Formats: sequence, structure tokens, C-alpha cells
Amino acid sequence: MAHRHAVTGRRAALAALGALVAAGIPAAAAEPTPAPGPLPSAAQTLGADRPSAGLLRAMERDLGLTPAQASRRLVNEAEAGTRAGLLRNALGERFAGAWLRGATSQELVVATTDAADVSAIEAQGAEAAVVKQPLRDLRAAKEKLDAAAARVGTANTPLWYVDVPANRVVVQATSKGAAAAFLKAAGLDAGNVGVKVTAHRPRLLEDITGGDAYYIDGTARCSVGFSVTKGEQLGFASAGHCGKPGSKTTGHNQAEQGTFQASTFPGKDMSWVAVNDQWTVTPNVKGEGGQDLQITGSVQALVGAAICRSGSTTGWHCGKVEQHDTSVSYAEGKVDGLTQTTVCAEPGDSGGPYVSGVQAQGVTSGGSGDCTSGGTTFYQPINALLEAFGLTLTTAEAEEPAPQDDAVQTWAAGRVYEAGATVTHAGVRYQCLQTHQAQGPWSPVGTPALWQRV
Repeated sequence: MAHRHAVTGRRAALAALGALVAAGIPAAAAEPTPAPGPLPSAAQTLGADRPSAGLLRAMERDLGLTPAQASRRLVNEAEAGTRAGLLRNALGERFAGAWLRGATSQELVVATTDAADVSAIEAQGAEAAVVKQPLRDLRAAKEKLDAAAARVGTANTPLWYVDVPANRVVVQATSKGAAAAFLKAAGLDAGNVGVKVTAHRPRLLEDITGGDAYYIDGTARCSVGFSVTKGEQLGFASAGHCGKPGSKTTGHNQAEQGTFQASTFPGKDMSWVAVNDQWTVTPNVKGEGGQDLQITGSVQALVGAAICRSGSTTGWHCGKVEQHDTSVSYAEGKVDGLTQTTVCAEPGDSGGPYVSGVQAQGVTSGGSGDCTSGGTTFYQPINALLEAFGLTLTTAEAEEPAPQDDAVQTWAAGRVYEAGATVTHAGVRYQCLQTHQAQGPWSPVGTPALWQRV
């Protein structure tokens, strides 16, 4: 009986939430705030309602959108991220993922394992998909593949990930036999895993505004990702395969620039470079036509969202997010936790920034194809990089990080929060709706796009 009451209570919360969201009012907006006036919408909080002309032109070119459609898509994606977060929290263990569809991302689909949730999901303006496996089970299956990859070779199974819309784990392999052997090593039933057979193999794109070129030890070239700080030290984030700790860098102008402080590859593909006092970090990424795009945060985009990339070889290109938490086996080693996209890239673009609207998403790792014929790319998510190295993203509205109190989990600027995490702020508990690094202006009480009062 206790379980039945818990489920009933959760569905009642879903119904109440649906009434608020269907009316265009985020659920957390119902709480009292210290400041008068309405709380900002998700699009206003994330800056999605103020796109640059260059960003709109690139989306028009690469996604076939008019400027009006591109603008609408960015707003829709910002608002959908909040709705998806609210539903993730409400559905709990029954949540099976969320994704976007339509030219302007006008359709948010939320998956559940229980048909009884359909009406509540639809009441919030989302389409419901009833599936067999919750997201936690799919992730557990992928973790078995990750563990197997540490024991067996993956040269012939270079890619595996959770395909959220298909509600299954997928392995890309050079042959069915290679896929079967990998699944056997992981202890997974082949009937529950999708297999894609292809000869394509991802490769690293080797060869301080985000997207600018930099050179490593006078030989290799990569692209700057995002400006970061660690205490008083300024620097930038990039890909791990670009350089090792201690490697020296010069900038796009060949002037002495900095030194790699930390680098992880394989396993992850992340690094950061501390720059000398001749360089100043900015929140800028080089966009279409060389115009700067200012980054305001790092809220993670949903599958299906539009995303753009800047690189020192091919410049600015856009596409869509295909999968999160993808594992890739390059010839140089396996990397976990990457995001797969339809954006093209070429050697030398490695380390460069991916953005969704004005939100930082990650740094270029590798891919296949090129920007003439098209291709697939993978990026290292920026929030995992920031957390791993204790860095703070440089943003247009950043404030100094507050002291972090791990014992009581109080909200603090500068900390990376995963969707579903709980914190306290001003004596009130909140649950995170979208993965992001907390910026100073984004306290839970004033950002219902990111936090739900519980």
C-alpha cells in the first residue's frame, strides 16, 4: 500500500504541475520571491530570446531555417528543457528520456514506462511515449559496455551509446560478428541492443576567443574551447588529445600563450591551458563571419536541439544533438561520456567550442566525414570538464563563485549540478531541472527554468 500511495502522490504532483506548465508558467514560479515582478522565462534566463544575427544566419544555412524559424527554435528549446526537467523529477524511476522534434523544435517528447502517466505528460504540452525500459536501465546496460571495453579491444566496435528516442542501447561495429563478441563480453542480450554495421571509424580532429587556433609545442594545431578560470589563474578549456600536462602553447598569432595544466585522454577527452599575463579571457566564441558570440552559461541541451561549432579549420557550422553519453573507441583509445552531433568538422577543429544558443555545450573531440560531404562529430561535455578540473566558465554575466559547503549541499555559484540534484538555498530545498554550472545570477529562487522547489 505504501508504494501505491507514493505513486498516486507523484501523479497528483504531475497533474498539478501540468496545469501550471500548460498555462506557460513554470511550476517553481508559484513560490514567493524576494524581488517584485514576474520571474524570467526559461528563454530569458538562458538568453535564447536574444540570438545574434550571425547565429541565425548559420542556422539558416545549415538547418534550412528562416531567421524567424531559427529564433523560434532557440526559444522552444530553452522552454522545453525546463519542461523536460520538471517531468524528469515528477516521473522519477519511470522517466525514460526526453527529446525534441520538428523544424522549430516545437514538439517535446517525454518517455515513460507507465501508460498511466500519459495524460499528465500531455497536460504539460508534451507528447508522451510509453516504452519498455527506463533511462536508468539503459544507462546501466551502457555501463556494462564501458566496463567490457576496459577488458577487450574495441577497434572493430568504435562507438556505443544510449539511443533515447529508440529506447535502446546501440553499438556501431565493422561487422555483426564484432558486435556480437563485444555484447557477449559485456554480458548483454543481443536481442536488446541495436547494432549498426558501417566501415566508418571516428578519428581525432588533431591537427582565445573560442574557436581560435593555438599550437602545441610548435607542431600540432587545435582550437580554443571556452575561457575558464581557476582561482586567479586565467585559461581555456580544450580537448585532452591536443596536449599533455606541461606542453607549451602559442596562440593564433604565434605568440607565447600558456601551458597545459591538466589533460585526460583516453577515458575522457578534456584539458585546460593556463595562459600568461599577455592573454585576457573573454566569454566570446567566434561565430559566423568571425563575429563574437557571448556565452552566458552551460545549460545542457536536449537530444534533437540545434547546436553550432566553431573551429580554426572550418569555422562555424551547425547541426543537431543526436545522443548524449556516447562511448567512442578511437585508434588511440576509448573515450566515454561524449555527445554525438550532426555537425561537420575537420582536423584542427579539435578542442573548439560547441554552443546551443548562448549556452556552452562542449569541446570538439573527433568524428567522421568532413564539411564538404558532411559527417558526424563528438564533443566532450563542458560541465564534466569544469567539474573534473575545478574550473569556472567565463560568462558574460559571471560573478565570483561562492564558498561551497559539501556537508549541507547548499547552492553555490561555480558548482556543476546534474539534473535531479537537490540543494538548499535560503532555507528552501530545490531540485535541479537541467544540468549546468551555476552562475552567480542564477540562484534557485529566481530561475524556475533551472530549479524546482520541492
